[in-house]
Amino acid sequence: MVRITTRKNVRILLLGDRGVGKTSLILSLVSEEFPDDVPAKAEEITIPADVTPEMVPTFIVDYSAAEQTDDQLLEEIRKAHVICLVYSVDDERTLMRITTHWLPLLRDAIPHSRCPIILVGNKEDLIEDTTVDAAQEIMEEYPEIESFVECSAKSLKNISEMFYYAQKAVLHPIAPIYIADKQDLTEGCKIALTRIFRVCDLDNDGFLNDEELNEFQKRCFDLPLRKKAMEEVKEIIRRHITGGVSHNNCITLKGFLYLHCLFVQRGRSHTTWTVLRKFGYNDHLDLSKDYRFPQVKVPRGSSTELSHRGAEFFKRLFNKYDKDKDGALSEVELAEMFKICPRVWGTNIQNIVPTNAKEWITQQGFLCFWTLTTVSDLQKTFEYLAYFGYPINECENQLSAIQVTREKKLDLLKKQSTRNVYQCHVIGTKGVGKSTVCRRLIDHTFERIKKDTSGIPQKTINMVTVYGQEKYLIMKDIEVGNVMDPLEPSDLKCDVVCLVYDTVNPKSFEYVARIYLKYFDDGKIPVLFVCNKSDLIPEIRQDYLVTPSAFCDAHNLAPPHRHTCTDVGTKEIYHKLATMAAFPHLTELSLLSSDSILWKAGLGIAFVAAIGLVVSKLMKHESILNTIFYSFSFEDLDTADFSFINT
Repeated sequence: MVRITTRKNVRILLLGDRGVGKTSLILSLVSEEFPDDVPAKAEEITIPADVTPEMVPTFIVDYSAAEQTDDQLLEEIRKAHVICLVYSVDDERTLMRITTHWLPLLRDAIPHSRCPIILVGNKEDLIEDTTVDAAQEIMEEYPEIESFVECSAKSLKNISEMFYYAQKAVLHPIAPIYIADKQDLTEGCKIALTRIFRVCDLDNDGFLNDEELNEFQKRCFDLPLRKKAMEEVKEIIRRHITGGVSHNNCITLKGFLYLHCLFVQRGRSHTTWTVLRKFGYNDHLDLSKDYRFPQVKVPRGSSTELSHRGAEFFKRLFNKYDKDKDGALSEVELAEMFKICPRVWGTNIQNIVPTNAKEWITQQGFLCFWTLTTVSDLQKTFEYLAYFGYPINECENQLSAIQVTREKKLDLLKKQSTRNVYQCHVIGTKGVGKSTVCRRLIDHTFERIKKDTSGIPQKTINMVTVYGQEKYLIMKDIEVGNVMDPLEPSDLKCDVVCLVYDTVNPKSFEYVARIYLKYFDDGKIPVLFVCNKSDLIPEIRQDYLVTPSAFCDAHNLAPPHRHTCTDVGTKEIYHKLATMAAFPHLTELSLLSSDSILWKAGLGIAFVAAIGLVVSKLMKHESILNTIFYSFSFEDLDTADFSFINT
């Protein structure tokens, strides 16, 4: 649940000289009649959330100089969210004391606070004149005063309005969003509204057309915008500024900002705050922590992946900024995307995910990046879903964009993984080509890999097809100094292990064999031995007790996979690793490499997919039936044509 307001309650403190009517104002509000007997101080009043316009509980606190000390006064001032500073309109001395005593006292007590103040002139029923001019002069000198109201506790005039203004000053404060002297929005407010404008500009053309305006209206106010009202809004913008409405009758960013400036100037700051809070902003115009990071529990042994909704959102985001529709995001297009949030990746992205010949990230690479981020740093995915405008409201947040997989032990029990993302840890001694194995997953040529001398351990991700289903495979190069150095617990958290040795280093197999015996001999994680550089020379004898083939046979493993990184387009190793991750129980069988076993596994997947297709078609027809049925009124039943059922 995401709350529209960031306050859990509102605390209103009434201050002013003795006899100005503070207590009477409180009692008149509560009882809706003027009290005959007024005590020196009213007890703290609690107004339940369900009887306030903003659905926020409100506490009203009285002050009495006769009953409270100066220390108690200062404590109440610091606890208050808003202060109603009361004077009597028929006593000029109480008005003068507002500037000579009370406002200086508040500035000293809370020097760095943005606690708003409501200036209240009580006993309006006793005079025929008004103190508006005097109040206006005070407000110009003291910008912390947000509004002014004249009222009467006796006649009940403007009592409810006074407390509404106080509540509004807390929930929809003016100071963070508007500069009265300049009659303009604050810079922070402009930045926030600019981000909102860009999020709502679904086709990324720099304008809000009628369809986008309607979606914005529904998201913020839960109601569509009538065509007439839409044109009236545009006409208001046209009358007051040039360039607010484009030649094709769309609202520009300039017009959007002006509209919100006009809301504030006309006393409708709550409209702008509703928009800001629907898009996650708190009172300081930062995206709130609750909005960016929803709570989620990931059981031990489970992982996190993008759901179908999450993947579709990132696809739409990619297409929105791929202006030239070339299937990749250029630096200019990326800069446009990251105008609304900090840049999420550095210059090394082309060595992690698929890119095109210009090293621009492709749509597949874009999905791979967010898939990898969701697995390794879920909070970052949540945060950027919020930045990019994933539809978050009171009923839904980013949790619908991800899915938590079932626990790994259940995959082993069921003899099949339900995951769509598999992590493969690549282990081997230095020089055997681990990084090359990782980089070939994203189709980097051997020549390109050789030019990269950074020596940084590689992590790559790409899509791999496992019997007709698209899965994601993450290859991570695990750095181990020597076989005596222990692996970290995180190094053992994966779905499949690739142990690499090569044909030119006779000591390389002993290294991975000892790693296997020490960490993976229990069979909980599938393991594939890979003989790398198999194209260089005939395989030399490894300096170990038994041959690699005999070792694998003895431990009920598939024979070593012969691999070369110079073959363009070779994907066999990655398909095999992904299949092993999908069917972890097969690692216990010596027949892992048998085509018949894998064929049966593939047949099982194909059968499940076929059943899923039938079910989805049935659900689709059911949805059509429901849509048509509920579109009929009961009067239509006699004349309705149900022949579509036969089709």
